[in-house]
Amino acid sequence: MVEKDNTPRILLVDDEEDILEFVSYNLQREGFRVYSARNGLEAIEMAGKVKPDLVILDVMMPEMDGIAACEEIRKLPNCKSVVIAFLTARGEDYSQIAGFEAGADDYITKPVRPKVLISRVKALLKRAGGVGADAIDNDKILNIGDIVIDKERYILIIDGKELTLPRKEFELLSLLVSKPDKVFTRDEIYKSVWGNNVIVGDRTIDVHIRKLREKIGNDHIRTLKGIGYKFIT
Repeated sequence: MVEKDNTPRILLVDDEEDILEFVSYNLQREGFRVYSARNGLEAIEMAGKVKPDLVILDVMMPEMDGIAACEEIRKLPNCKSVVIAFLTARGEDYSQIAGFEAGADDYITKPVRPKVLISRVKALLKRAGGVGADAIDNDKILNIGDIVIDKERYILIIDGKELTLPRKEFELLSLLVSKPDKVFTRDEIYKSVWGNNVIVGDRTIDVHIRKLREKIGNDHIRTLKGIGYKFIT
């Protein structure tokens, strides 16, 4: 019988013992309750017992692969709304497509660094809401499309890759991402990022926007001439 508390429950499924130990250790350090299974059949059985908030599934496993296990977990009465993310090796585009078709919510690319893993997990739980997300400080994790911003660690993750930004670039991006499609005027940006008592040149924002676009691509930040900027997904 699983204890009813506010601790997020994560079911980790992988047939490689070192992966299980590595990921479990890092998740437990963050206070998550971690359960493990070594193949798809064990995953289905365990999911029915523990009702996880998040399932992290490897794709290639014995007995039953992750794609089939995902489909079966989705059929369980207590797991219809569970968040499911696949662990995939780089270049396994076919697995990602098949995973989404099977009902997965996201994928995490292996190998994965601990900080990136934790940020992705927190973002997934926040997106899902519910019991598991209650234990997470939602103000510290922003997740929009393929971008995750961990404000506590000052980490930007885009397409599964971790980037480090200068402080003002990070704060500017965090502001824009906090309210997608909202137009932030230049005055709002100056006050939020630089403060009222700091004097900066007229081109300061433009320079920082240009640098952000170089790092995250041109599609996310839109300029409204004479007004300001907005973040689009």
